[in-house]
Amino acid sequence: MKATSTTPYLIRAIHEWCCDNGYTPYIAVRVDEHTRVPKEYVRNGEIVLNIGPDATRNLKIGNDLIQFSARFAGVSRELSIPVSAVSGIFAKETGQGLAFQPVPATQSAGTGKPPLRPDVSGGDRTPPAGGRPKLQIIK
Repeated sequence: MKATSTTPYLIRAIHEWCCDNGYTPYIAVRVDEHTRVPKEYVRNGEIVLNIGPDATRNLKIGNDLIQFSARFAGVSRELSIPVSAVSGIFAKETGQGLAFQPVPATQSAGTGKPPLRPDVSGGDRTPPAGGRPKLQIIK
């Protein structure tokens, strides 16, 4: 019998920890063809979503999918995110949370290929080019 992934359990635990402490839980998601999110908010193949109780409706964090409704520009949308697409969960206020190793879509589809391992040698950690960060007030 194959053991289930620890990722959905850790996502649920960090989500609960955030809510218990008054923090706002956010997930970072790698968007692919299996991820159902508003495409107009995807940047560089990723989207960061607030999954707090005030921002979601009918949130279900299952072992394979995270599903919920959320409003974007006042319009309710149904979101469906494979757990394998979640690259991290963190508290907005503190940044504390967990990052997960990427699992290619073919791995989650059961092809048996091992996931690619990122370089963790701690090499150059310079921020990406793109100019100075900008702070924008959203009303």
